[in-house]
Amino acid sequence: MDRLLTGLQPSGCLTIGNYSGGIKQVINYQANYETFLFVPDMHATTVTQDPDELRKNIKSAVGLYLACGVDVTRPNMHLYIQSENLYHANLSWILECHSYYGEMARMHQFKEKSKLHENFTCGLVTYPVLMAADILLYDAKYVPTGIDQKQHVELARNLAIRFNNRYKDEFFVVPEPLLPTIGAKIRDLQEPTKKMSKSTTNPKSAIFLLDNEKDIRKKIMSAQTDSEARVAFDEENKPGVSNLLSIYSVFSGMSIEELVEKFSGGGYGDLKKALAEVLVEKLTAIQDNYSKIMQSGIIDDALDAGRDYTNAIAKEKYEKVRRAVGYGR
Repeated sequence: MDRLLTGLQPSGCLTIGNYSGGIKQVINYQANYETFLFVPDMHATTVTQDPDELRKNIKSAVGLYLACGVDVTRPNMHLYIQSENLYHANLSWILECHSYYGEMARMHQFKEKSKLHENFTCGLVTYPVLMAADILLYDAKYVPTGIDQKQHVELARNLAIRFNNRYKDEFFVVPEPLLPTIGAKIRDLQEPTKKMSKSTTNPKSAIFLLDNEKDIRKKIMSAQTDSEARVAFDEENKPGVSNLLSIYSVFSGMSIEELVEKFSGGGYGDLKKALAEVLVEKLTAIQDNYSKIMQSGIIDDALDAGRDYTNAIAKEKYEKVRRAVGYGR
């Protein structure tokens, strides 16, 4: 069975964009692949985090994975926390020594995030290499990813090929990105030319998986559209309406074409009201599951099992790589 790997940073409450680009993809694929789903808490610390808040977010993220439908009873599903496996950082250092500064400086997310901080850490520059280590440790063939993260998978591919060629052996599987056809990049509700972010400073810009019914409806009804009052999917000329259609498609299972036809005779108000109903229904169900899961012991049980399983695999891979570069006696 081919391996699939993905993770979502615990740097804040997850949004419907995280669900679309990450969690939903895992749920769709979990029956077909050996799945490695992890919480990349080390990535979260490229910017300052409150330790207590970070631990809270880690547990919440895992609870939301499970509440959305990630099935840890499957023997091929492995759920774990990145920092509980020391081999991620160890392999990252070796890969950093096979990476070039120019590669790091060209990363889109580094360019964007470095503009937000007058003094940024070295971790913000090098974390894509840690991301490559996350992938390559487990010989993951597939990495579900949003459009904005595809460049990171390309870096992992380049490093795998470079290392294999330099040391003349197949040390790493060269991973491939899996892009969802709909919802790969859910947009900001107020600025639909930007992606929806859980770190937004505008409370109207994102819908979080734990938002209450009132807030969900309010955010959808205030979402930016345009003055044309014609429901059509055109990301260039109608980004706001196209974003609402994408969200609707993700949470209803209907195609974009079906939705355009459904709302062709109405205005944006009809689309927004119907979308709000779909989101309230879906997110309320997720929240009910989440409340039950957070009060149970399933999270620790799943993380313990995932930690033990993945540490064994990672150790074997790291030892092979360590010997190849000449470390140790």
